[in-house]
Amino acid sequence: MVVQAQEGLLTSTGSPAAARVLVATAVPAERDAVAQGLLDAHPAVDVVAVGVGPAAAAAGTATALTTAALAGRPYTLAVSAGIGGGFTAPPGALLVADAITVADLGAETPEGFLPVTELGFGTVTHRPPASLVRDLAAALSLDAAAVGTVLTVSTVTGTADRAALLAQRHPGAVAEAMEGFGVAEAAAAHGVPVAEIRAVSNAVGPRDRAAWRIGDALAALTDAFGKSAPVLTSWSSS
Repeated sequence: MVVQAQEGLLTSTGSPAAARVLVATAVPAERDAVAQGLLDAHPAVDVVAVGVGPAAAAAGTATALTTAALAGRPYTLAVSAGIGGGFTAPPGALLVADAITVADLGAETPEGFLPVTELGFGTVTHRPPASLVRDLAAALSLDAAAVGTVLTVSTVTGTADRAALLAQRHPGAVAEAMEGFGVAEAAAAHGVPVAEIRAVSNAVGPRDRAAWRIGDALAALTDAFGKSAPVLTSWSSS
């Protein structure tokens, strides 16, 4: 299998596979870590760095999905992947989303935060297919504590108070990142199932750069895609 790089997109090429999978990361370092894990895996996986934040993630993912569809080679699955903050999991741990929730889309009121859905419109949560979540957790040897809600935020948490508030609002949250909801929104618009895989680089809470373990998280991401690629490329929604 050959991995090709072109304008930020890494494409795994080879013999036909059962699915075509788009993996969206925020930055090239995450993209490269995912691609490294795919070197000996099944083909038909494209990895693209779509940019930081939900807006860039939605735009980049939508562009990739549309381009593939117009070429007659539509994707059958979209995956948001990268490093992120863990609520309780240590650096280097892997987490899989059973819900992808935007944590800060809504309105602040005197009574507290209201998600956009309580204002009468929009979506705040996308749910990956349960069978895919189970298969990914099994492939990665994850226990139940490593499967839960991955929050998408536009501003990364930097205080203990903010971390506690998010944990209170979202008791099932296992991680915080910045792109999952954008990827999921684009996938939903195209009728494509979505998943999210995160490797923990730091704790959600007070910013302590000395405690970050980005290298360990990127290595875990490589390992995750080496193990999960057969699941991703063989999974079917039918």
